[in-house]
Amino acid sequence: MDKIPMTAAGYAVLEAELRHCQQVERPRIIQQITDARTHGDLSENAEYHAAKEAQSLNEGRIAELEDKLARAEVIDVSKLSGDTITFGATVTLIDEDTDKKSVWQIVGEPEADAKKGKISISSPLARALVGKKKGAQVEVVTPGGAKAYEVVKVEWK
Repeated sequence: MDKIPMTAAGYAVLEAELRHCQQVERPRIIQQITDARTHGDLSENAEYHAAKEAQSLNEGRIAELEDKLARAEVIDVSKLSGDTITFGATVTLIDEDTDKKSVWQIVGEPEADAKKGKISISSPLARALVGKKKGAQVEVVTPGGAKAYEVVKVEWK
């Protein structure tokens, strides 16, 4: 059973989602099933079947969240420092082709969200960055082709 690295913030988000699934969604779905049962014949009751499907999806998500939380290895990024890129680092990069600046925080897989500037430790970019320092040139093979970046800043937020 492999540990899943994640930040404290990522762990808190998963805990909140688990609480929501257990304390809000589960009772709501149970009420839907109860209401649908009162409509008679269950074999032709679309509301009943939809509620049972929702229950199945919710219970699956609860099991998945419980598993991730049980295997979580919470890493306190605020206690990390240094100029070498590792898990939790916030890295500022310059695309060497377009001179476009981008900022990424390297986080655990469950909390990765490119729209929020968080990339998974297992992503090609993060794997290429780990172990590098400010000023390093990094080449990453992406689905869209090879990209070259320069590391301009390493921070710990």
